[in-house]
Amino acid sequence: MLIDIHQETPEPRKIETAVNILKKDGVLIIPTDSVYSFACALGSTKALEKMARLRDLTPSEANFSLICKDLSQMSEYVAPLPQPIFKLMKRALPGPFTFILNAGVKVPRIFRKSKREVGIRIPDHSIPKALIDSLGKPLVVSSVHHDDQDIEYMTDPGLVHEKYALQVDGVIGGGLGHMEASTIIDCTSGDALVVREGRGLTEGWL
Repeated sequence: MLIDIHQETPEPRKIETAVNILKKDGVLIIPTDSVYSFACALGSTKALEKMARLRDLTPSEANFSLICKDLSQMSEYVAPLPQPIFKLMKRALPGPFTFILNAGVKVPRIFRKSKREVGIRIPDHSIPKALIDSLGKPLVVSSVHHDDQDIEYMTDPGLVHEKYALQVDGVIGGGLGHMEASTIIDCTSGDALVVREGRGLTEGWL
């Protein structure tokens, strides 16, 4: 199922259709402000396991991230942040960054079998925010493309749908995606360390 949603003003009826899939342990492919990503509802073990299989991983091996709607929601799922890190995130977000933070107790145990950290995203894109608003909880996400794939091919939601239509429960088309993934910043030590340069620019403020 391909659900085309307006990327600036998401239609509530279409958002509701997508959220109903998520509530039934479904896996979607959604747009973000970087690359298209697999997504499921936080707390859906079945969907998380399905998403891991799509990446040929076990859930405890996968470096999944959470998309939150804002910093307030994020604070429910991470350990208390040092003030400099919080200020840094406030400057950077929403935007194409993934912050690796120490996980809070509300992060499901399946995330914390092998590590006590979690990636947090707050993308600058209306569709993920609308999904989370309607769902009432964060999304678990993982980039669609693999290192050996033609990344440019995976920016077109129609082509993404052709490839994954039989493997996921829906693809949300929200315009062309980007070729660069998010910039990853590890803050688990209390300092900010860029571990992957991506679409998010850090020059001048980090």
